[in-house]
Amino acid sequence: MTLGTRSAALGRRGGVDPDVAEQLGFTVHDVVQDLRGDIAAVRLPLPIEGADDAEASRERLLAQLDEHLLPRLAELSSPALVVLAGSTGAGKSTIFNSLLRGDISDAGVLRPTTREPVVGVHPRDRVTLKAGPVTELARVVEHDGVPRGTALLDAPDLDSFVTQNRSTAGRLLEGADLWLFVTTAARYGDALPWEALERARERGASVAIVLNRVGKDDLATIRGDLNARMRERGMTDAPLFVIPDVGPHEGLLDSTLVAGIGRWLAMMAGPERSRTVVVRTLKGALKVLPDWVDGLVDAVDAQGAAARELRRVIDVVQPDAEAVARATVTAGTAGGSQVTARFAELVASRRIDRVTVRDGVARATRRAGRARSEALVPLREEVGKAAARSLAAAGARTEERLRAELAGPGAPAAGAAVAPSGKERGAARLEWAADQAAAWAEEADRLVAGLGATDDDAQPDPPVSADDAAALGARRAFGDAGLATLLLAGALGSEDATRLLGKVLGDAVDGLVRPLRSDLADRTALAVAAEARSVQSALEIPALADDAAATLRVRLAELRRLT
Repeated sequence: MTLGTRSAALGRRGGVDPDVAEQLGFTVHDVVQDLRGDIAAVRLPLPIEGADDAEASRERLLAQLDEHLLPRLAELSSPALVVLAGSTGAGKSTIFNSLLRGDISDAGVLRPTTREPVVGVHPRDRVTLKAGPVTELARVVEHDGVPRGTALLDAPDLDSFVTQNRSTAGRLLEGADLWLFVTTAARYGDALPWEALERARERGASVAIVLNRVGKDDLATIRGDLNARMRERGMTDAPLFVIPDVGPHEGLLDSTLVAGIGRWLAMMAGPERSRTVVVRTLKGALKVLPDWVDGLVDAVDAQGAAARELRRVIDVVQPDAEAVARATVTAGTAGGSQVTARFAELVASRRIDRVTVRDGVARATRRAGRARSEALVPLREEVGKAAARSLAAAGARTEERLRAELAGPGAPAAGAAVAPSGKERGAARLEWAADQAAAWAEEADRLVAGLGATDDDAQPDPPVSADDAAALGARRAFGDAGLATLLLAGALGSEDATRLLGKVLGDAVDGLVRPLRSDLADRTALAVAAEARSVQSALEIPALADDAAATLRVRLAELRRLT
């Protein structure tokens, strides 16, 4: 069903038109089913404060939906599931067996005793016992002693040192309609009983408490203390059953000791009365469900707010880093001392600066030009390395700045989780810088290839301009590759190369060097942007979008209107 058809069913005042709802098949089960899908899709990727608790809550909410709410909404006629739960040695299995008057579930002094969960169901209710965690995890036993309309389950210990036992107990409790929590006079004050009861309260489950092994002399004191604790937690309606301490024993308890629990179970027996228990627990679970979802919505919103702050930091760092990177190139300091040293070496050893110029035009043979071009190959290599170093340095400086702002003192929440780092990033940066330097050098080659109108030794008709003549002379004197190398060196800031270029090209030098320098500056800005992008990409995911919680809010509104 689409959101539009649901809106039609819900009406403006938040009520539901029963006829429209029935016609559309619009039920609480539909809404909860869709809500479950949206909750499962929630991701909390940033490790901000509260994220771990929110994720744990999300997983518990999914478990409650999967183990109890959805199966129960789909099948209301299944027996009410009563789970005996508690800590190690509380006597759950003994009470279970005593209620059914048979050795159904293993009980003994060895711990953990209850390795296999056992669920007792009346033979006439077996066919209606809903499929789910109970039938998957527990051994189903038909027994006439189980009141009609209920299923009685002996769960593993909540505090078992066997991980699987604890996990199974948790799943079975999430599927229960009613929790029959068993504790002892010696352990009722432990944290575990109250943590478990708080879990039941959070999900709106019905609860009863069995206080086992209570000495006669301590009964009044313990009962009073336990009742006070229950009042403090808003559990005044929870039934409390007390079983006296009978000392060491084996086998079943005397039937009179569990008679109160048996009468209470019988009171809920029968299809109509057990249905009342089921519906009451369902209503309780549905009542607290919006608060759970609200908490998850807040957690998703907190993720979005953290992501916005991280993006703001990047938006501040990137322009500043780009300005610094561009300034390094435009100031003519990108080449460093290596380019200057290499040029000086070639002047001394190969005399590449010995070029005759008459009337503003370099005079040289093609053979001399090829020789100078070959001599300039080492300079070309040095220029490429210098450009690559400059590009990589721009990226590395940006990474350092981002890391300082995102992971240093005063950094925003989760900044360290997205701050750039790692050798892989450094290796990728070097590879990218080398490719960009090569592409930049090719731009110089294309620029040189377009200089001059013709390279015909004969007198052209009409005559070429003075600038074209100078360009053609320079190409002959150094070869196209050699002239491009000098332009690249000049763009990196080599004054010696610029002077030599001025000698053969005159005033046209600036118009050739400037675009190459600008091109390299643009590429350094790209290097900065690539570093910023490596962080931004981690934040540009649906889970961190400004409207990430929008669908949850829609489902929540539907749920509130229907419940």
